[in-house]
Amino acid sequence: MIMNIWKQIKKKEFSQLYLLYGTESFLIHETIQLLIKSVLNEDEKDFNLSTYDLEETPIEVALEDAETFPFMGERKLIILQNPVFLTSEKTKEKVEHNLSKLEEFLNDPAPYSIVVFSAPYEKLDERKKITKELKRKAENAEAKKMVDQDLRNWIKERVKSNHVEIEEQAIDRMVAIAGSNLFVLTNEIDKMSLYVGDGNRIHLDTVEKLVSKTLEQNIFELVDKVVHRKTEEALRIYYDLLKQNEEPIKILALLAGQFRLIYQVKEMARKGYGQQQIAGSIKQHPYRVKIAAGQANLFSEYELKQMMLFFAEADYQMKTGGLNKTMIIEMILFKLNTLSQKK
Repeated sequence: MIMNIWKQIKKKEFSQLYLLYGTESFLIHETIQLLIKSVLNEDEKDFNLSTYDLEETPIEVALEDAETFPFMGERKLIILQNPVFLTSEKTKEKVEHNLSKLEEFLNDPAPYSIVVFSAPYEKLDERKKITKELKRKAENAEAKKMVDQDLRNWIKERVKSNHVEIEEQAIDRMVAIAGSNLFVLTNEIDKMSLYVGDGNRIHLDTVEKLVSKTLEQNIFELVDKVVHRKTEEALRIYYDLLKQNEEPIKILALLAGQFRLIYQVKEMARKGYGQQQIAGSIKQHPYRVKIAAGQANLFSEYELKQMMLFFAEADYQMKTGGLNKTMIIEMILFKLNTLSQKK
């Protein structure tokens, strides 16, 4: 796990080789920044920090740098970005890589250099010899989208690094409002940490006061108004989103997605799944599943199925230009409100 690597780096326990791969670019970026900060002093960075894009530079050029003694310091840090030869992705090769040179280096890495492979790919090609060898020799971790407890742990670590604390309810609410994008969460955590000051705690009311609502959170509140048959308030939120230049087709997609979640939760609960099981199965934060479960109790299975049909029809109309896009969502909000329960 990537957070284990962070702990080692903070203790100054460095490996000579690192392989960071996955689609959560924030985690890869943060790990590299932590290495730079921990391995090199400010006056060493100009001489002993190198970054190579392996889509532009042959691997042997970067390795030659890694095998050169550091200047004015004990270690060199070499960052190798986009090692496309580790994947099976189809790309137009701009350069040829001497992978036998890389194999030699992996067998006998320069003791004064730390080499980091930054591979922003969903999967590595485990069939390739070089991939197997690198994973065997390097300290490696997958940077993937965080959910559930991993996300909570990351938030706590980020808060702790800012010398403040955060209560559990505040974590739930922040994720509900801001989502799980780590770039967004970092900005919100840093903002709240500055607001409460060193040694203090981020409370639920701090989150309510300071965290910016995402489009998804506005949709979440819109759905809540629809669930409780408050059409006028739902329309007000919708018109506010239009004033913010949000596209009706995007609003429709998120609205449909939220009701699809409610339907999924109701169906899985009916089959005997608990909320934690549901959250793990559909890869949603437990807080969102908990809210959806409460909303699902306000609808029959028939109503939710009808809603899915409404959204499918609205999507078709919006994409074929049959009606004014703004009016389509207005109509669907009225339909959701007036839908009578049938069993």
